[in-house]
Amino acid sequence: MSEDRTLLLEREDTGKLLLKYAFPAIVAMIAASLYHIVDSIFIGQKLGAMAISGLALTFPLMNLAAAFGSLVGVGGAAVMSIRLGERDIESAKMVLGNVVILNLIIGIGLTLLILPFLTEVLYMFGGSDATIGFAREFMFIILSGNVLTSLYLGLNALLRSSGYPNLAMYVTLFSVVLNILLLTLFIIILDWGIAGAAWATIIAQFVALVWLIFIFMRKNKVIHFTKDIFKLKKKIVRDIISIGMSPFLMNLAATGVVILINHSLRKYGGDLAIGAYGIINRVAFLFVMVVLGITQGMQPIVGYNYGAKRYDRVLEVLKKGTIMGVITMVIAFLSVQFFPFTISKAFTSDHELVDIASKGFRIVFILFPIVGFQIVCSNFFQSIGKAKKAIFLSLVRQVIVLIPLLFILPHFWGVQGVWLSMPASDLVATIITAILITKEIKILKAQPLR
Repeated sequence: MSEDRTLLLEREDTGKLLLKYAFPAIVAMIAASLYHIVDSIFIGQKLGAMAISGLALTFPLMNLAAAFGSLVGVGGAAVMSIRLGERDIESAKMVLGNVVILNLIIGIGLTLLILPFLTEVLYMFGGSDATIGFAREFMFIILSGNVLTSLYLGLNALLRSSGYPNLAMYVTLFSVVLNILLLTLFIIILDWGIAGAAWATIIAQFVALVWLIFIFMRKNKVIHFTKDIFKLKKKIVRDIISIGMSPFLMNLAATGVVILINHSLRKYGGDLAIGAYGIINRVAFLFVMVVLGITQGMQPIVGYNYGAKRYDRVLEVLKKGTIMGVITMVIAFLSVQFFPFTISKAFTSDHELVDIASKGFRIVFILFPIVGFQIVCSNFFQSIGKAKKAIFLSLVRQVIVLIPLLFILPHFWGVQGVWLSMPASDLVATIITAILITKEIKILKAQPLR
């Protein structure tokens, strides 16, 4: 990021800045979510309902990999933005090297830890003899390439935070388009089955990673690879992990929650209910990713201005980002209330699976309009470096409220109780978030401006 580019974060109109940073981030997040959606559509339409259910079994492991990826990528991006706001260019460069090293260590370590026990893990996640084969075949390939995925996501987050959101978007779009082309080749033409979907994902992300490496090798950019940055620095690692701990715990909690949901759905509805959740989760993920794209667009603006003590601009971005998040989730709510069957049929032609998914859609999405507010505000705390509050808000929605409800409500209402537990936890988490963000706004308004 050049000096002029960083100063724009402090001087340009916040609305224009948010659109400039959020739009490419939103496109990138939608594109990233399309990996999972397109995989599901190809697999469901080509291989049937049990393949969809098998793919749903991989969600906990995908969430676990995402947890470690966000620990480093999101944390590193936030730290880099704050350091650039403080005009500490040398520390910002060191963040790049530390993110690469951490991703290598964690990416390889996670693969070595899980791969030998993959079959047992998938049974523990709610697998059955009818679905375990699909899940294992897909996940073995994904885990084998996990380090490539971690590096790709981490470097793309840093590219966005270093002042190149459009370029980060182009890299992501390229990888998604390549993924779709490879899916067509591997599944439709070569008939590789569910393994084809996994290979398409890994190859597409590897090619995108190579592009990112070439970008960061260019010496005309302020943030680029040099030999001296590949040394772990205790303070940088601590800051990355501290800020990244919120999305890490959120994804880690999601892993546990998905396992509980899968077990409850299998107990009360069987393998098809797990497949229905797979469809619902994919669509919910798409809209959540849009809101996370908004928060990613906010993050460098908020982080920079917070570091520069321009608290008035910080609050302006929070207000505008929250409005965008709420509008997104209103669209999500209306879409599934009016077109649940149409959306479900895009993934499968199995009538029973479509019926189960359609009923679940309407319940799970019932309070989505307020979820946009909750996600934006909880991620705001992360952007200003207040990791403890962000972690707490993540745990409230994913663990403290949702897990008890998953044990209680299905006992009375079966599969319906599983669906109901999700909006109930959204409601409680949003109320608590509103209380904390109101207090934080008062604190920021009371601070002297630079």
